[in-house]
Amino acid sequence: MKRILFLFAILTVSLQTFAQSTKYKTTTGHIWFTSVSPLETIEAHNRQVIALLDKSTGSIAYKVVMKSFEFKKAAMQDHFNTQYLHTDKYPNATFDGKFTNPSAVSYDKDGSYSVEASGKLTIHGVTKEIKEKGTVTVKGNTVSTQSTFTINLADYNVTIPSNYVNNISRTITINVDCTLTLQ
Repeated sequence: MKRILFLFAILTVSLQTFAQSTKYKTTTGHIWFTSVSPLETIEAHNRQVIALLDKSTGSIAYKVVMKSFEFKKAAMQDHFNTQYLHTDKYPNATFDGKFTNPSAVSYDKDGSYSVEASGKLTIHGVTKEIKEKGTVTVKGNTVSTQSTFTINLADYNVTIPSNYVNNISRTITINVDCTLTLQ
């Protein structure tokens, strides 16, 4: 009986060794956005982004808690949460998609790889199909994802109060920089 238990234990450890993980994750990703208007430039950062990447399927997902964006001025943060993005009603923004060219990334070789991701971006309760270019950088057991793209606020039903139309751009630049670790 002891011999059977011993063999079972060795077999279990061996199988776990051969079963490689295909998933990368972070809970400290960084996404920031910039609004450049005639009167001012506004930038806000969020360093609590959850990102998941599955190298076997090319699936990639991000979840952003909207209240975690930090602004230089407290009033901007308050206006962002209460007047523009209504973060009590729409607490998260998400992207759920796939790389359109998953074979472009060699996860077993350090380097930077150009990718394109296609999927659903949800902001302010509105979901839109998007396709954006980015870079995946592989270094050991970590993968970094970077992308810069723009969105139109009107596409996501975000309205700018008339007294702020010269302060906030209708087109926002979004930057993604997340380092994920093999799980």
